[in-house]
Formats: sequence, C-alpha cells, structure tokens
Amino acid sequence: MPSKFKRALLLLAVAAMLPASLYGCTGGTDPSASPTASAQSGESSDHGNSVTVGIAQDLDSLDPHKAVAAGSSEVLFNIFEGLVKASSDGAVREAVASDYTVSEDGLTYTFTLREGVTFHNGDPVTVEDVVYSLERCAGSENDGTPLITAFSNVTGVEAPDDGHVVVTLAEPSLEFIYSMTAAIIPAGSGDGIAQNPIGTGPFRCVSYTPQDSMVIEKYEGYWGEGAYLDQVTFRIITNSDTLVMSLQSGSLDMAIHVPNTQASQVEGQFTVVEDTMKLVQALYLNNDVAPFDDVRVRQALCYAIDVQQIIDFVCDGAGVQVGTSMYPAFTKYYMEALNDAYPTDVDRAKELLADAGYPDGITMDITVPSNYTQHVQTAEVIAEQLKAVGITANIVPVEWETWVSQVYQGRDFQSTVCGVAASDMTAREMVIRYVSDYPNNFINFDDGEYDQAVAQAITALDANQQEELYKRALTILSEQAASVWLQDLCDLTVMSPELTGLELYRTYVLDMSTIRYV
Repeated sequence: MPSKFKRALLLLAVAAMLPASLYGCTGGTDPSASPTASAQSGESSDHGNSVTVGIAQDLDSLDPHKAVAAGSSEVLFNIFEGLVKASSDGAVREAVASDYTVSEDGLTYTFTLREGVTFHNGDPVTVEDVVYSLERCAGSENDGTPLITAFSNVTGVEAPDDGHVVVTLAEPSLEFIYSMTAAIIPAGSGDGIAQNPIGTGPFRCVSYTPQDSMVIEKYEGYWGEGAYLDQVTFRIITNSDTLVMSLQSGSLDMAIHVPNTQASQVEGQFTVVEDTMKLVQALYLNNDVAPFDDVRVRQALCYAIDVQQIIDFVCDGAGVQVGTSMYPAFTKYYMEALNDAYPTDVDRAKELLADAGYPDGITMDITVPSNYTQHVQTAEVIAEQLKAVGITANIVPVEWETWVSQVYQGRDFQSTVCGVAASDMTAREMVIRYVSDYPNNFINFDDGEYDQAVAQAITALDANQQEELYKRALTILSEQAASVWLQDLCDLTVMSPELTGLELYRTYVLDMSTIRYV
C-alpha cells in the first residue's frame, strides 16, 4: 500500500460532537443524594472509586427492547437484566429467574423468579412486571409486531402463581432460552423507559446527555454480588484521535474499540487488552439495487477484494478472516473453509463484470459510519483495490445516526462497510437477518433455499441436524455472494494500569461490574 495512501487514511476526520439536552434517568431517586453522584471526572489522579470510559458511538435508544445498535446493548447490559443474562463463556446464567425448566417437546419454558430482586426505584420485581415485559417484547404495545423478533414464536406468557412465569412457544426451539436475556422492566413503564431507564442490573442510570455522555452508578440494592465501582461515566467521543488524546491527557481511564493503528500511542502508559470484536465486518451489498441485484457483480467484488491485505492494513494483521455471516467465537458454526471461497483474482472479477454487462466496470458508493475509524479505513482500502478491475468506489461518510436511519432502517444505499453482531450467542441471530421477509434484512437478500434452511434450523430439536442446516445456510450466503464478508475485527480495550478485572465475553458486552482499582 503506498505510504501517501496510508497517510490519507489516517487523516480522515470524523464528525464532531454536537451539544444536546440532558436526560435524567435516576430510577425514581434523587441523584444528588448519592455520595458518588458528584464524582464526575473519573481522572486517575483523583478518581475516588469512579471511572470514565470512552465509547465511539451514541446510544440509539435507552429502551432495551428497541435499541438497535450493538454499542447501545453493550452499555445497557450494565443497567438491565432478563430472566437470564449472558455469561462470558457464551452461555447464559440465571438472573431475575433463579431457575428454569424446559418441557420435553421444547414448547414450554417455566421460570422460577428469584426472591429479593428489586428495580432501581426500590420496587420489588413481581410476576406482573415479568409478564408485562415479555408481552411487550412479543408486540403487545406495537400492534402485535414483536419488538424482539425471536418473540414471534411466543404464543403465551402466564403467571400460574406469584413465583413462576410460563412461556409457551408455537414451535420448539433449542435456542429460545437466549432470548430470555430480554430486559425485565416495571409493568406499564414502556412509554417512559427510554427517558427513565429502570432495570435490575448492578448499575442504575443517573443521567444521559445525547451525543455527550451517560453516567451510571452502583445500585446498592442489587440482588447479586454487585459492582466494585461506585460510578462509571461513558463519554461519547466519535473521533479516534480525540479518544487517544483524551486517554493521554488523563480525562479518560478506559476506552473501548480503539483502532489498532493507534495502539502504539498509548502503549506503556496504559494496559492494552487485545480480543476480537465479536462481529462480522463486511462490505454489505444492497441486493435489491443495481448493479448488486446481479450475483455475478457481487461475486466479482468478492474476487476483486484482498481480505488479508485489509486485515494487515487496518488491524496490523490481528483481525480474523470470515467467509460468511458467522464470527469465530461461534466455534460450532464458524466455517473457516469458506474464507477461501473467493481467492483474489482480478481476471476472474473482470470476466464476471463483463458477463453481467459491465465490460468497462462500474461506479458505486460505499456509505460508511464516520465514527468508526476501522470501517472508514476498510472502505478506503477496498476503493483502492477495486480500481484494478475497473470499479470506481466513492466513499460516503455519514454520522452514526444517519447511518442507522438511512442504511440500516431505510435500506437507502448501494453498499456499506460496517459490522454486524449478535445480541446473544445463537446462530439464529447471525443468519435470520438475511431471511427474505425479515424486518432487519437490510441488504435485501432473497433466496428461497436459504429461507427454508434457516426455518428448519430454528425449529430443529436435534442439535446435529440444526448445525448442518445452519451451515448450509451460511454456505448459501457465500455461494450467492450476498455481501463481501471480511473479518472479525481486532478489538483493543485500553485501561489505566490502576484498573483490573476486565472480563471478555463471546458476545458484544462491556461488563463494568467486574472492573475495579488494583
């Protein structure tokens, strides 16, 4: 890669933060009454027992049932809990429920509520709260349309007594327990939960200033072991250079998703923890928009792009290649062989473009969220690589909120570089999004065999058969070149050496309850 091109990448600017109004989210209590509420700085020189964390994107919603962005769920994990919650090994552990059983036919889940669980406003969690929360996820307040798609399989939620809740499914599911991570909120609170997020987690929300920060503090009434820290401030810093400078100046104690290219600027001063980001980064193609409605054009892009070169440049070689919509943490379903389905072949790419009626190449747009340096850099490398096959790619950087509304929700794009993550550790989450009639099938992929394989996999009760069906679906995504699958990005968490306790999850979670000062 020419050095002047690399310098150009590193000079790319990201949208600046805008001032916004303050949203209170005190859980019905007075934050000024808390002994930790005034400890806002989190600076290591006078941190008390608080931490300030830099994050790259604003939260799209504080409503746990409506949040779309993985970065939102990553933060809200600390505030909300379901009947069960994610564990770091990729499984689930009991939370608001102390136990559960599943009927032999896989249609009935019975949960025993944990005694002594309270919301952040001090009210005890009741079966009415649980039934309300689960019915809301199933669409009770949304004209019957589920807020969480897995709940389309729910036919009933009942409370036979004050200590149990029974969930009945239309079709059996080996994976439904993972959907029970859906947040339990107070009965009737749905209309106001985004303004006053009350959960049962180890932290409660103190305040939220859009495009600036969120402050959470330890919930003293938590049913479990509780958090070590008294307070955490999430500072929203969309520019990666500003993020690094904030670390260096001491205004941040910790930052997540720091680009590899900037790690050297903080090494020595901070602890740098390397992991993968637990997502699938790809050049996502709108299969319903010309010229990407032609499989030959999509395949041509696959042959034209050198994924290893992208990994070497963007992640200093530390990313992990993926050949379809499944990242390596899903060890059972990750298909490494598909990484070689489209070896870099410029001549083959040109041949496919000519067969599709584009002998002179094409011009295309790549829309990219500007707050993610890795995605911007990846788009720049791709644009450079595509020149070799006669494709002119125009980079269109947009702010995160615009990307969500225009690309993900509006499907108004040709191509985009972004990362797609699972909200839980089910293969279902990574494949159902490409079913033809799925509401969030933002690339408009449409393949009957794929739809059938996914439908059969979701309802399979034999684990081996389910694995085979999911892998068939993943193979179809590769064969049809639904998008250009790239990598699970290397993920760097930067922490003050005074901090310890970071727990790495196999899904998109930032668990602040385990972080503590040495």
